[in-house]
Amino acid sequence: MTSITVRNLPDETHRALRVRAAQNGRSTEAEIREILEATVRPNKRLKLGSALAALGDKYALDLDIVRDPEPSRIETFK
Repeated sequence: MTSITVRNLPDETHRALRVRAAQNGRSTEAEIREILEATVRPNKRLKLGSALAALGDKYALDLDIVRDPEPSRIETFK
């Protein structure tokens, strides 16, 4: 496991973290881990392909999505 040191944390923020941790029955360190984990690794990721397929199913759309074999070109204007 990796350790992180957070410097220059305002006293008010530290106090708020301690209060939040106590309300959730955790140590301040465990609360910070929970906040970081929930922020950077949410439980539910949006999977675009799955979302489009579900939308097609919901509205009975006949979606024929095909990947263009040609790479995208960037237009240049002179």
